Order: sequence, then structure tokens, then C-alpha cells
Amino acid sequence: MNIPVAAPSLSDLEVQFVVEALRSGWISGGRFVEEFERGFADYCGVSYGVATCNGTAALHLALAALGVGPGDEVIIPALTFVATANAVAYTGAVPVPVDVRADSWCLDPEAMCAAITPRTRAVIPVHLYGHPADMDAIKEACAGRLLVIEDAAEAHGAEIHGKRVGSFGDVGCFSFYGNKIITTGEGGMCVTDNEALAARMRLLRSHGMSTERRYWHEEMGFNYRMTNLQAAVGVAQLRRLDGLVEKKRAIANWYKERLTPLAERGLITLHPEAPGVRCVYWMYSLLVHGNGVSERLRTTLRQHGVETRPFFVPIHKLPPYRSEIPCPTAERLAAEGGNLPSGNTLDENTVDYICHLIWSALT
Repeated sequence: MNIPVAAPSLSDLEVQFVVEALRSGWISGGRFVEEFERGFADYCGVSYGVATCNGTAALHLALAALGVGPGDEVIIPALTFVATANAVAYTGAVPVPVDVRADSWCLDPEAMCAAITPRTRAVIPVHLYGHPADMDAIKEACAGRLLVIEDAAEAHGAEIHGKRVGSFGDVGCFSFYGNKIITTGEGGMCVTDNEALAARMRLLRSHGMSTERRYWHEEMGFNYRMTNLQAAVGVAQLRRLDGLVEKKRAIANWYKERLTPLAERGLITLHPEAPGVRCVYWMYSLLVHGNGVSERLRTTLRQHGVETRPFFVPIHKLPPYRSEIPCPTAERLAAEGGNLPSGNTLDENTVDYICHLIWSALT
């Protein structure tokens, strides 16, 4: 495609740090890993960061370190990427998809409460497409009885009343895949204020090997470490993160300015931003109303060299996780939703061209 849906924003600083890591000889572990962990934890407003090889590994590591396992249920939103459900299943627990809210596209606290059973051990709210879930309501409902693991893979820098996501739950999990707001190619991070939990995640991340006796393994662990080369890119990206978030919000404003008249005519619904939150618009998204219209619009844009993506297929519709729990809002959003080009390399003229095509297709 001439205009991709996402593309990483890389600079000379990333090149400089990767070359430094290469020349040091430390290409697996090394100083950049520790620097990235400290820096990202500080950015999120928490005490500890534990870097991982990818975002799915971060979710699995957090769940495993918290003791989630066979016999447990974990509530997740029906509208999310499959990794959220997979990470739960890796532990032997059962993911329970529930509906989302129409005004945020994120986990519905009321639906969550209705799905709690004696087997429910944890909840994973997902900050979908950069918009924070209602963490105040979720935490209040879970207080003292359920673990909360934030899936913030798509929401680096998003805020609720000035507090950054990843800092609300027992642990927050991030992805640094190539299309994320900041990237290490592949990579992830768990962040937490719990010192004991951070230590346990570090233990399990590296084969469960004792820090006091080399090659002594009291229990089975994983190989979920981030390399020094990945972390070198991450340190550079982290230094640029504020600017990258501001560019995401600028792109969102360009779309909003041009597409609001279509929303006022009831043809589309624009990407939400609820009161009191700061959305980071990982993917600028919209709903296109009318049966089949969303798919036709994506086809039209593709014919003009513009890449888009449909919304995720709801988890309860996927064969491994099929469920009869009703999730009508998630199903409607999935049918009508689409992601527009949102990479930080976009300029205003390109957004203007994309919006011109949308206007032509819908009016």
C-alpha cells in the first residue's frame, strides 16, 4: 500500500544506541535492558519494570507470577486482540469474554460484575486502540477480591485524570511490537509497584533460575527476556515518547476536523475520548454505519492505495473461545469498526487525501 495503516517512527538516536550495544559486545543482556526498565516504569509512574520478549509474554508472565492457573476464570473484554485470551489460556485458566461499552469500546464494568463467579480470579481490562478503560469502576468492583492486570499494549502514555495507564492494576502489561506507539521490533514490559511481584516476574522470566546459585531451578520458568539490542531501540524511543504521543493526538485531530460533518449526519461515529481521560489514538478508528458499508469503504480505500484494518473479531466468536455470553455491543462495533492509517510518519496532507476518499465513498 502507498499509505500503510501503521509504520514505526525511527531516528538517528535508535541507530546510535543499537550501534553502541553492538560495539559493547552485550547483545543479549546488557545495560540498555535495565535502563529501559527503569525509564519506562518511571514514565508510567510505578516503581518496577520487567522487560519481556513481547507483549503476549508480558501478559502470560504477569498472570503466572500472580498464581493464576487451572480452575481459575479470568474476565476479559470480548473486543480485544486474541493475545489477551491466549495469555490466560497458557496458564490453564479460562478466559471469560464479556461485553464492552459503546462510549469507550472498552470493558463494561457492569458486564464484568455480572460475569463474576466463585472461580473468577482476575480481570484484564484492555485500553483498546489507545482509549483507557474505566479503571475507577473496575478497581472498585474488584477491590479485595480480584486481581487486576491492565492490558495496555495499545495505550502507552494514555491517562485517566492525569494518571498514566499501567499504574492502576496489580500489574500493567505493554507491547512494543513494530506498529505500537513506541517499538523495539518485538518486546513487552510488565510494570508494577509490588516489589515482591517484580522479583517473581524476573525469576520466572529467566527459566526460574536462582539468583544465588547458578543453574539451580526450584520451579519451571520461561525464556521471556528482552535483548540488549531491542532495549537499545526502546531507550531511544522512550526519550521520544512524549513527542510521539502528541503526534498521535495531532493526527486524531486532523481526522476529527475533516470527518465531524459526516458524524453529524449520522454516517459515522468518530473515535471516542471520554471525559477525564487522555486517549493516545494508537489507531485512529471509526464506526461506519449501515450494513456492509464499513467493508465497502475499506475496499474503496484499498483501491486507492490506502491500507486500513477491520476491528478485532470478538473473542467469543473465535473457535477456541466460543461463548454464549451475549456481547451485542462488541459484535456491533466489530461489524462497523475500522482503523485508519495512524502511523507517526503521516502528514496533514495525507490525512486530507484519506478523508477526501472517505467523503467521496460515503456521500
